Amino acid sequence: MPAIPENVAAIVVAAVCVLLLLLLLAIIRLPLKFAVKLLLNMASGLVLLFVFNALGGMFDIEPLGINAVNALVSGVLGIPGVVLLVLVHNFI
Repeated sequence: MPAIPENVAAIVVAAVCVLLLLLLLAIIRLPLKFAVKLLLNMASGLVLLFVFNALGGMFDIEPLGINAVNALVSGVLGIPGVVLLVLVHNFI
């Protein structure tokens, strides 16, 4: 049986490594996309909370705490999330 030339073996190894890297990126991309979307929602929720706290002071409404859970709830649910947080904060 003849031996495989070194340059052919190197090309095969490089091709397999590239295919494995592409497979790994495809597997990681979906959770990474979800994490980025979650962080963007939290950032928008944080802005909503700041706006609510600024406007709530004018109407004598007690401000909500600015933390990750409140930012996530208001970011995912939007304005209804802020209303929900206000109701929970005032009734509990």
